[in-house]
Amino acid sequence: MQGAGEVVELDAAEAVAAVGELARVLADCVEGGASVSFMPPFGQREAEAFFRDVAAGVADGKTVLLAAKHNGRIEGTVQLGLDTPPNQPHRGDVKKLLVHRNARKAGLASKLMVELENAARRRGRSLLVLDTVRGGEAERLYTRLGWQRTGVIPDYAYFPDGTLCDTVVFWKKV
Repeated sequence: MQGAGEVVELDAAEAVAAVGELARVLADCVEGGASVSFMPPFGQREAEAFFRDVAAGVADGKTVLLAAKHNGRIEGTVQLGLDTPPNQPHRGDVKKLLVHRNARKAGLASKLMVELENAARRRGRSLLVLDTVRGGEAERLYTRLGWQRTGVIPDYAYFPDGTLCDTVVFWKKV
């Protein structure tokens, strides 16, 4: 994983080895106010536990884990959830697009999403779905990348500061 902005798919062993770096990215996003499922107090230890579970999902074939390196370290990540019901083998769930605050504006999120779409196609997944905070950077990113906005769910989740946020649901055929 050398080079600025290189995106790679991690196998189970690589995911376990990268737990600390991946957790650093997640903890930074939560500390920065991102609504990504976690509430304070939340730190490195909790983030590592989350990514150990993700690594287990990679080992089980239920999750594809991508990592983006920038300036020699993992600074971004995204997951493709493959654990869908039997009547939805063509669908995948995009989860936890995260970029460390120090590496934003380097194009990592776009690169991660392009590679995620490629990974989905390789696995026969032709429909991807996701949700994101209304009005955030990610909403603008998904729109630029050709995702279709389905609608808004008000007061869907909390920001780490305890205020409610709306979520926007997107889909894309790949």
